[in-house]
Amino acid sequence: MRGLLRWKKSKYRKPLILKGVRQVGKTWLLKEFARRYYENIAYFNLDEHPEYKQFFENTKDVERILQNLMMASGQTIKPNKPEATLIVFDEIQECRNALNTLKYFCENTPHYHVACAGSLLGISLSKPASFPVGKVDFMEIGPMTFTEFLMANGDENLLSYLDSLDRIEPIPDAFFNPLYEKMKMYFVTGGMPESVRSWTEDRDVELMQQVLSNILGAYERDFAKHPDPKDYPKISLIWKSIPSQLARENKKFIYKAVKEGTRAREYEDALQWLCDANLIYKIYRSNAPGLPISAYDDLSAFKVYLVDVGLLRRLSLLAPSAFSEGNRLFVEFKGALSENYVLQALRNQFEAIPRYWTADNPRYEVDFLIQRENDIFPVEVKSETNTASKSLKKYKEKYSDRVKLRLRFSLNNLRLDDDLLNIPLFMADYTDKLMGIGLQQE
Repeated sequence: MRGLLRWKKSKYRKPLILKGVRQVGKTWLLKEFARRYYENIAYFNLDEHPEYKQFFENTKDVERILQNLMMASGQTIKPNKPEATLIVFDEIQECRNALNTLKYFCENTPHYHVACAGSLLGISLSKPASFPVGKVDFMEIGPMTFTEFLMANGDENLLSYLDSLDRIEPIPDAFFNPLYEKMKMYFVTGGMPESVRSWTEDRDVELMQQVLSNILGAYERDFAKHPDPKDYPKISLIWKSIPSQLARENKKFIYKAVKEGTRAREYEDALQWLCDANLIYKIYRSNAPGLPISAYDDLSAFKVYLVDVGLLRRLSLLAPSAFSEGNRLFVEFKGALSENYVLQALRNQFEAIPRYWTADNPRYEVDFLIQRENDIFPVEVKSETNTASKSLKKYKEKYSDRVKLRLRFSLNNLRLDDDLLNIPLFMADYTDKLMGIGLQQE
């Protein structure tokens, strides 16, 4: 919401494209933003009303298009006070001409406030003919973080405590234990808003399971929208293989695990579709901790994670009952849920998408490398309290001159041992802040 408000007030404001997966809350957010900060909203859903598409076909005249939309829908856009109305085009990926018209909103009528949303926008935007570059602002919305889950669950006291931390020191049990329990709930619900609501408001596990199943079903139906019908089963096979890919000790994505005899070139387009749809994260292996981090990518080796930890749990058919079985939720299929959760938290805080690092004979693997400002930091994710960090030790031996701080996420308490910062899993959303404190405190 703060990001949207900055966009509204900016003198360089362009039409906004809000990206994010289906059912992540884009429409709700734009409507709520309009309710709080505008006199009214003019909302046009181009999927629900395909007849609106005709207004974009024969003209690029913004005023004429808006006139037709107002007459067809009965909605009002105040011409003498355009900043009073938020114009929303929802599911805009359904109309290429509407995407293209954003150029003319930007150039000819910059006084209008226009925001767009769509669930497969990454697919439409990957085709360069969709709209002219440089004429729109982008914002991306992901699933709710664990911090936002705590807000939804009414745990402001726990949040206030976490916000107040300004030193690396152990968390008292009075806060550590409830945060640990809430995090187990979050691993079950994930961050999709409807799933979170079914738990925080209704405490209904069966409803939550159904909600997650429905979302997964909606994604599978979206696979059929691939322009090449023969790729639909390939996308579905890759999607369903992700839990088994992450269940292995070596989580490197293997095409043969999708289907016996599969070759990479046959499935590369299908995998890229899932990336463009923002449904998966593709994490490349890094050859060395250099800058920029992308310059050292090994494009032949990567890991694949899901956009949301709750969706991964549901896709893996891991029952919510694991929630009550001690640490089982964190160690199930080689800690994949914990890694997925940490990746989501890091993705929200650092501009560059994380990488991972390996060394062979014997094998060592650092789960993630993150770029913070002009430094690269190794990150290990441990799902238990047994946290011997052989890979982090090996990484430091190899790159001793470049290691300012090593990070380890685990179920242990917050502490700093020399240059090794142990962060409890439930504090992953505070990684950037804790790193800043740790670098000063070291």
